[in-house]
Amino acid sequence: MKKKERMQIDPVDMPEQDAAIRVTNVDEVPTGYSPEMAILEAKRCIQCKRPFCTEGCPVGIDIPGFIQLIEDGDFPAAVAKIKETNLLPAVCGRVCPQEEQCQLTCTIGKARKDPTQAVNIGRLERFLADFEREHGDIPLPEKPKPTGKRVAVVGGGPAGLTVAGDLIRHGHEITVFEAFHKAGGVLIYGIPEFRLPKSIVQKEIDYLEQLGVIFKYNFVVGKTAPMAKIVEEYDAVFVGTGAGLPRFMKVPGENLLGVYSANEYLTRANLMQAYSFPETDTPLITGKNVATIGGGNVAMDCARTALRMGAKRSMIVYRRAEEQMPARIEEIHHAKAEGVDFHTLQNPLRFLGNDDNWLTGIELLKMELGEPDASGRRSPVPIKGSEFQEDVDVVIVAIGNSPNPLVPRDFPELEVTRWGGIVVNEATSQTNIPGVFAGGDIVLGAATVILAMGHGRQAAQSINYYLNSGRWSDLESAMSTERADVR
Repeated sequence: MKKKERMQIDPVDMPEQDAAIRVTNVDEVPTGYSPEMAILEAKRCIQCKRPFCTEGCPVGIDIPGFIQLIEDGDFPAAVAKIKETNLLPAVCGRVCPQEEQCQLTCTIGKARKDPTQAVNIGRLERFLADFEREHGDIPLPEKPKPTGKRVAVVGGGPAGLTVAGDLIRHGHEITVFEAFHKAGGVLIYGIPEFRLPKSIVQKEIDYLEQLGVIFKYNFVVGKTAPMAKIVEEYDAVFVGTGAGLPRFMKVPGENLLGVYSANEYLTRANLMQAYSFPETDTPLITGKNVATIGGGNVAMDCARTALRMGAKRSMIVYRRAEEQMPARIEEIHHAKAEGVDFHTLQNPLRFLGNDDNWLTGIELLKMELGEPDASGRRSPVPIKGSEFQEDVDVVIVAIGNSPNPLVPRDFPELEVTRWGGIVVNEATSQTNIPGVFAGGDIVLGAATVILAMGHGRQAAQSINYYLNSGRWSDLESAMSTERADVR
């Protein structure tokens, strides 16, 4: 098929549950491509000589390569191609912001002068992962010769899982220390079931175990064992403990019953399956009128979860305009379709309660946009005298998270930023402690899954080089040379 013909094929929409039905269940909203849909979407790719899409992928997937294999109908080979660089395709295909990364640079979208017309790379990635799960596993890669080197991965989130998956294929012994009873980090406690089914995450964990990765659950480094002991016992350590410390607004009434952090609300609903209470043991104050404070993906997850927990009204309260929301366009679209109310250019002044310390309402202040701030977005400016109140019985504060402080507190030798994140060499993921590396949200702050995985990939390359060479002080120059040779 000629390039011109390919460029004229319209994007293939992915089927999804009707909005009126999906708010009554926790089943996944998009239902996935059929093989015929996937092949048709793959035919839109013109196989650019310079794959800008791969350059835009934080983990460097050979995107044209796996898309060509889809077009050829060789789905198992396409899965294997993705897994050369990404062991979590079912996750990335669902929750990564492809529209801001690989798809943003797609030649088709640029030619049509509309980024929504780009090849649906994420949907094709998801299709392949689902195909593998439904039609049998791809054969495991051949096990490498053991090196005798031992690596500890502290934290089983996206960054840690990537490090584990990359290093196990180099023959090192990998042990992941996970504080929860399941691995996955934000993938299991943060992202709702209707956006990322937990059985899919578990399947990815199972694959790592089949490769030989050892998981130690309910193990809190810094409590179960000191970080210093882990550093002493292993040849290298990667810290990927994430950004699980919730931020609050510090407004009156934030300690009222019925006010949740997004972390607690989503952890109860997702990891602890409060959506099926009392079949499960974890309760959650459901509320009939629920307000979520924030405008990111986490806020959308909270507002949409509230509807599935029985809220009659679920609203987003955001201090800027809708076009400034950091949430993905797709998430905003889904929230609106499900009936979430958007209260933009409004900011909480205080939470109201009764004599029994229960939340009864929220006082809001209207805002207008002023000059841009450090983020480049126009600053919200209060409108004097515009205060008003809304009746709510649950508030979820989703205004961001800070790095998990446990490991830095337990191991004060680690250099940290003023915000509590671990300081690393940006090129190698090295900390100031020889043999200790870090990456993901504990370094970035709350970021995306794929960026955390990109950090994990870089750290794994550095760790492997360090274990094989024993070099630390000049690791940056050595790795720069090695990566240049690969390119």
